[in-house]
Amino acid sequence: MARFCSLFSSSSGNSVYIGHPGGGILIDIGVSAKRETEALNSVGASVESIGAVFVTHEHSDHVSGVRVFAGRNNKKVYGSAGTLAGMEDMNILDGKFPAEVMPESGVEVNDMFVRAFHTPHDSRESLGYTVEMPDGNRIGIATDIGVITDELMQNLLGCQLVLLESNHDVRMLQCNPNYPYPLKRRILSDRGHLCNEACAEAAEMLVQSGTTRLILGHLSKENNLPQLAYQCTNAALSSCGMEEGSDYLLRVAGVGDPQMIVF
Repeated sequence: MARFCSLFSSSSGNSVYIGHPGGGILIDIGVSAKRETEALNSVGASVESIGAVFVTHEHSDHVSGVRVFAGRNNKKVYGSAGTLAGMEDMNILDGKFPAEVMPESGVEVNDMFVRAFHTPHDSRESLGYTVEMPDGNRIGIATDIGVITDELMQNLLGCQLVLLESNHDVRMLQCNPNYPYPLKRRILSDRGHLCNEACAEAAEMLVQSGTTRLILGHLSKENNLPQLAYQCTNAALSSCGMEEGSDYLLRVAGVGDPQMIVF
C-alpha cells in the first residue's frame, strides 16, 4: 500500500513524504527540522521510519532544513554531484550525516527503488525522482522545471501518481508590478518554472498513459491561485473526454496542510 504526502509545497518551502507501512523517504526538506518533524507526526509518519532524504536541488526552499534534520537523526542524503557541491558551499554538508551522489542505476531504501532523472532548472544539477513501491506502483516527482523535456516525460510516463509543477499563471506573472523584468524572464525561461498551461498539456499525456492521481505543486503565492491551476489542468483533461473521479484524481498541494494519499 503506497502512501504519498506533500508536506510543504510553495516557494517558502518544499518537502514530500513517500512511504508504506514498512518505512518511508523524504524528497527535499525546505523548512526547519522542527516543522518537518511536526508535519511528519501530523500524518502518522515517524522520523524513525525515514530511510533517506533525496534532494532535488540546492535552492533554499528545498534544502534549508536538511542539515539539522539529517544531522540530528543520522539520515543519509542523496543528490546529484552538482547539488551536493552547492550544498557544501552553503555549509549544509557538515560531516554530521552521510551524503552520497545519487547512483545512475538507482538505490533501494526501505523496500522502495528510487531513480533520478535530470530536470531543467537554474541550479547546479537538479533532479526529479521516481519511486517504485513494493506493490509495483510508481510515484513521480517533477517540480522546479522550466519545460517538459523528453527525459522528464519518459520517466514520468506510467507512474500511477505524479507531483507536477504548476507554478504560475503567465498573465499574472507578466502583470505583477512587484517582480522586476529579469526575474520574470528567469521564471518564464526554459530553466525557470512551469506555467499552468504547460502543466496541463503534460497532464494530458500522463493521464492518458495511466496516471490516476495528479498533484499540482510548487504554486507561486504571488503569481497563481489554486483554483486557476486546478481549472486549467482539469479543463485540459475534460476536453480529452476524461472525467475526474472515474479516470483521475486531481489535487492541488496545500501550503502547510498535508494530506496523505493512500493507494
